[in-house]
Amino acid sequence: MRNVVWFILLFAFAVLAAAVLGRNDAVVTLYWAPWRMDLSFNFFILALLLLCVGLYVTLQTLYTLIGLPRRAREWRIARRDHHAQQALREALALYFGARYSRAHKAAQRALTIQNVTPELQADPEFTTLARLLAAGSMHRLQDRARRDELLRDALAASPAGSNARAADEGVRLMAAEWALEDRDADRALELIAELPPGLARRTQALRLKLQAARLARQPLDALRTARLLAKHQGFSQVAAQGLLRSLAMEALDTARDADQLQRVWEQLDAADRRDAFIAARAATAMARQGRPADARAMLQPFWDTPQGRSAEEWEVLSEAFVQALEGLGTDWLPRLESASHAHPTRPELSYALGRALAELQLWGKARQQLERCADDPVLPPRLRRSAWRQLAEMAEQDGEAERAHTCFRRAARIE
Repeated sequence: MRNVVWFILLFAFAVLAAAVLGRNDAVVTLYWAPWRMDLSFNFFILALLLLCVGLYVTLQTLYTLIGLPRRAREWRIARRDHHAQQALREALALYFGARYSRAHKAAQRALTIQNVTPELQADPEFTTLARLLAAGSMHRLQDRARRDELLRDALAASPAGSNARAADEGVRLMAAEWALEDRDADRALELIAELPPGLARRTQALRLKLQAARLARQPLDALRTARLLAKHQGFSQVAAQGLLRSLAMEALDTARDADQLQRVWEQLDAADRRDAFIAARAATAMARQGRPADARAMLQPFWDTPQGRSAEEWEVLSEAFVQALEGLGTDWLPRLESASHAHPTRPELSYALGRALAELQLWGKARQQLERCADDPVLPPRLRRSAWRQLAEMAEQDGEAERAHTCFRRAARIE
């Protein structure tokens, strides 16, 4: 297509030249006293074109000669920039190749080339990346003093532009990650707290904050961070559920008395309080602190809406409820019986109902429920042993020694 355009232009020029210069009947007269010169029009046009071309070539030659020092300086700067970039790429390759000592030397060589070239010192991104590579190499070589010095230098570089700002954010994240590897949770949390709001909400920053909070034994902060990560799909659904549950239980286990336990329970998210395993752990801990009524209050929503519970959930709920039987009132019997009737195949509910009836000294109904679940293989062994022991205690209270011995033997045979 380009050749076609050139041919068209050439033909147009030929037609124009033939039309204008073909007859050659014009004369151009030049006066320079006392001389006079007559020229044909065609010759004048050709001479004028040659003069313009000559002036242009002369000016270009002069410009090139005058600009030689500048071009030489630009060439030297370009060469130094090339060597500096080459050294930085070499440091990066060596770092990924686990040759940390050589990577540090290559990064330092890049910084040296930049320092001796004033024109290259205005690139903060290059400086930050080179120092970050050098600091990473020192971190791998366990030279923490030199690493921290390089990190301070990298953070002190004034960023200008989006690329340099991104490099600066990378330095801050790497510093927090290295603090975690040093098991310095306080330093890691301090660095994470200094992150800009936008950077602090990124997935990697949240992961680092979660690790730092767990290392610092701050389960509530770790729980809130883990919930944010789960919201941003930082974990799979199954992993997120398990992590949130373990962190909530860890937070509950840090409570030293009933009041502190109640405060931790109230600080948990509503979704955590609806988790049967978390509620069972909280209720068990509250019962051990001597406040069974508060423990039952934690479990009450699960018994009021017994639908949709798995066998594992009913197991932990029933066991936690049995731990909080002291001071049980008759108001609990309707919800216990309703849950047992709604799930007649779940021996855990019969066990909980039997223990509640025994607590209320309704021996006959209690014996009926406990005998029904004590031999059920679905019921976990520890609950079956507990059921037989309760039956033995009721038999002793009724003066049936032989029956009590039988129940104790049955409990002892369960493995």
